[in-house]
Amino acid sequence: MHHTVVERELELKLVLSPERSIPVPARLAYRSDDPFAVHVAFHVDSEHPVDWTFARELLVEGVFRPCGHGDVRVWPTKVEGRGVVLMALSSPDGDALLEAPAAQVSAWLERTLRVVPPGTEAGRHGIDDGLAELLAPTPADDLWLCDPWPSDESVDGE
Repeated sequence: MHHTVVERELELKLVLSPERSIPVPARLAYRSDDPFAVHVAFHVDSEHPVDWTFARELLVEGVFRPCGHGDVRVWPTKVEGRGVVLMALSSPDGDALLEAPAAQVSAWLERTLRVVPPGTEAGRHGIDDGLAELLAPTPADDLWLCDPWPSDESVDGE
């Protein structure tokens, strides 16, 4: 089966305070073989990028209105007249507030939505077929339905 990858390199800003932020190169990635998720790799000053994976739906909604809770929260806002998307990420290692250009994130998301339209993710992932196969009855299932131990409620002398 053919899988499509949609990637976008962009520069995010790591917000350190209202007055100070530092640039963070990042890569947004979407794979049609993992249709519910988006992947973000942050290239910080280390040998390996920091990878985050969360629901594509969360990012799509976060472009328009605040959403998410817990480890990932996303919301749109304006900074110096520019539309941006803020992503608040929390982990045991710390918290980060990242600012992404809304137009670039939206354009990339539109490409992912053309590859796998909303509501069709489960069909692309094969979840329904896999569940049907796992839950299909087999002749051995009848053996599991029988009680292998006699009941404690038997009548005396039986």
